[in-house]
Amino acid sequence: MSEVLGDFIRALRAADIRVSTSESIDAGNVIGLVGLDDRTTLRDALSQVLAKSEDEKLAFTDTFDTYFSFEQFKKRPASVEEAANENDGSEGQESEENGGESEGGEGGDPSQSGSSSSPGGGSGGERQGERAPAPDLISLLERGDQAELQMALAEGARQAQLNRIRLFTQRGMFTRRIMEIMGLDGLNDEIERRETAGNRESAERLAQAREELRGQVRDYVEKQLEIFTANSGRKLREEVLAQVRLSNVDRSDMRIMRDLVRKMAKRLIALHSRRKKVARRGTLDVRRTIRANIEFDGLLFHTIWKKTKVDRPKVMAICDVSGSVAQVSRFLLMFLYSLQEVLPNVRSFAFSGELGETTELFEREKLEQALVEVLRDFGGGSTDYGRAFEDFQALALDDIDHRTTVLILGDARSNYGDPRSDILKLVHARARRVIWLNPEGRSMWNSGDSEMRRLSPYCDKAVTCASLKDLERVVSELLRSAV
Repeated sequence: MSEVLGDFIRALRAADIRVSTSESIDAGNVIGLVGLDDRTTLRDALSQVLAKSEDEKLAFTDTFDTYFSFEQFKKRPASVEEAANENDGSEGQESEENGGESEGGEGGDPSQSGSSSSPGGGSGGERQGERAPAPDLISLLERGDQAELQMALAEGARQAQLNRIRLFTQRGMFTRRIMEIMGLDGLNDEIERRETAGNRESAERLAQAREELRGQVRDYVEKQLEIFTANSGRKLREEVLAQVRLSNVDRSDMRIMRDLVRKMAKRLIALHSRRKKVARRGTLDVRRTIRANIEFDGLLFHTIWKKTKVDRPKVMAICDVSGSVAQVSRFLLMFLYSLQEVLPNVRSFAFSGELGETTELFEREKLEQALVEVLRDFGGGSTDYGRAFEDFQALALDDIDHRTTVLILGDARSNYGDPRSDILKLVHARARRVIWLNPEGRSMWNSGDSEMRRLSPYCDKAVTCASLKDLERVVSELLRSAV
């Protein structure tokens, strides 16, 4: 059961449902408590520990119903039904007419009990040890036992490691592998033996049952492929988009990028948003240690070490939305919006010439509308970093303190105007750190009207940020080291 549960959790993760190790353990405990008798109760109980949001609950229900559905053998194929009925009717007659021949093994009907219990009849006797599953499969097909066929198929899929299927082109390989585990070779030998013995009608019925079984196995493989590779195409696309330069992203991928930015921001905050305490082993906290050992007459049974609090950072983000960065400004704004959703102390600003605060706008409007208004009010103009820093000084300089991180996203191209590096120097003196994220490569810095040479001395870090991966790396470092 643990293997089935593990595969089910793997299917949930493929459906974008996050399941941790502790939640997997909880799911196992739930199964132990509610049992497997009632499908609805089991589904609802597992949903309580594995699905955390409304979207995840919907995805969980669909995945559960798909993973634990057994449609392959619910309806008995008509040909197998007729074959089984005819076989039952003729079995007694043939045993009377050909009693002596059946004992010899060549003339008897292989559907009889003696033939069914031997692997593939007389012609396959020398390979009896290798074909043990074959007579079971022959018997199941002739009886049309749907429940047993389902169990045999599930066991074959387990032995073939079907849960590792990843590509559409692997369908045929896994179908063949499962059929062989179920006893395909012995089944083929039995069909050939019956044809050789002149029992052509029985051989044709068994061959038709084999093809119907092959189709059912193929359907099962395709369903498992759908379960274990759900969203794999989209995930591959997301991996590519996360590494491609923002200036090269096509507009048709905007929706995927928006979801990708949101997930990236939430992932960062999930890792770094909680207040942390980092123990500095080797630095003894004398006062707390003495206080903790008063009851022991001052003997140091319990030592307490000094700790450094790592708190959530206070962030001010300035985003250039001018024409020179028009291709990437939308993604930078998306990130600012998502960051503000999950970090409580973020103030955001946008500019091309005049700078304005967008914090309240991001809190009030949905992402799409917020982007439209920001680009309408502040975007598309001629870049003027000098005026933007002057406006920032008037709006926010007094609020900057030793816990503040100032994040600047832009290409530092100021149309040959004065960038007012003196204001950035003042910001740097007050803030904990100043980080500049430039969408251009370093080879383009200081070329033309770029002012990175004059501005970078007042930045604690100035790095290229051309893709979402770059952005995630820089902000992750920012959050991890914030004190």
